Amino acid sequence: MTRPNLAAPLFRLGRIERYVLVQQARSLAVALGIIAALIMLIDFVEISRGVGSDVDLSAVRILGLMLLKSPQVIVQLLPFVFLFGTLAAYVGLNRRSELIAMRAAGLSAWRFVLPAAGAALLFGVLTVTVLGPMSASADGLFQRERARLSGSVAGADSNQAVWIREGDDTRQMVIRAARQDRASARLLDVTFFIYTADADGLRQFSERIDAQSAALAQGRWRLTDALGAQAGQRAVRYATLDLPSSLADDEAFERFARPQSTPFWSLPGQIARIEAAGFSSTAYRLRLDQLLATPLMFAAMSILAAAFSLRLMRLGDLAKMSTAAVVLGFGFFFVNQAASAFGSAEVIPPWLAAWLPPLMTALAAFTLLFYTEDG
Repeated sequence: MTRPNLAAPLFRLGRIERYVLVQQARSLAVALGIIAALIMLIDFVEISRGVGSDVDLSAVRILGLMLLKSPQVIVQLLPFVFLFGTLAAYVGLNRRSELIAMRAAGLSAWRFVLPAAGAALLFGVLTVTVLGPMSASADGLFQRERARLSGSVAGADSNQAVWIREGDDTRQMVIRAARQDRASARLLDVTFFIYTADADGLRQFSERIDAQSAALAQGRWRLTDALGAQAGQRAVRYATLDLPSSLADDEAFERFARPQSTPFWSLPGQIARIEAAGFSSTAYRLRLDQLLATPLMFAAMSILAAAFSLRLMRLGDLAKMSTAAVVLGFGFFFVNQAASAFGSAEVIPPWLAAWLPPLMTALAAFTLLFYTEDG
């Protein structure tokens, strides 16, 4: 009689492991289809009532905008796809008594749970590196198209105030313009607040300059009809005044993309540009850390769902355990949202806000799996 090979590698994909992975993939596809359909339906109604109320759009045009907006939301909800899909797969195996047969054959739960978690981890890497950037680019295109349809067309005057900060360690300028004229590439009704660093490195207010307009070209601001006053001195009027600038010619009108609309591969460069311009990059650093933690979150949700559904049918309470898994999954989602809010407000470091929820989910999942499998 041939003895079973108990020393087989834990992650070797035998026939049973492949069968479990196929069942999980089918359940994940169903969960993804249901969640995607709900999101697209909600987005279609929202776009038709929002943008469609300002501009007369056809159903095909609304559908196109929906296809640009929905992928970003679907990617954000992928942890729930792994939670619901994995839970449905293992509950189905349990109801058909297939898990009982596997356990009776001496197969440890680790043999088919960890490969499923590994597949979730790989899909998380694919999401961060490929699907995420594609959805972020689509979301950025949707934001620009919505702004264009709503009337904020590039080239038109904007009555929104513009704030810019630039400078280096010795000199900083805070610039406020009441409005901007893209046609002539000028800032209108603009004020420059200039700060210089003292011997101790502390910034002190140095000068204020009010101008009718300011244009950025060739590394300098050209101010027209300006009135400048240094601290403790009388105001001086200038017909034109040039101030050195470290901004590129188009950065006076360029707004940084939202963190959610910035692709993963562009985030490091975006963070460097924002910090070089003197702005806070906390939201972008938080987004980058959250994307890096995404594979761990997918794997943790997969293990959590599997651990809650391994209870044998004859022991009962499978429905209660499945409900508890869903409730716990939503609980970790709200913890993730709260951590993101604390990270954005700089109450806690961005890396901690990004990595704490998936680590908590993974620890809870492994603890439950150890308790269920090994007692």
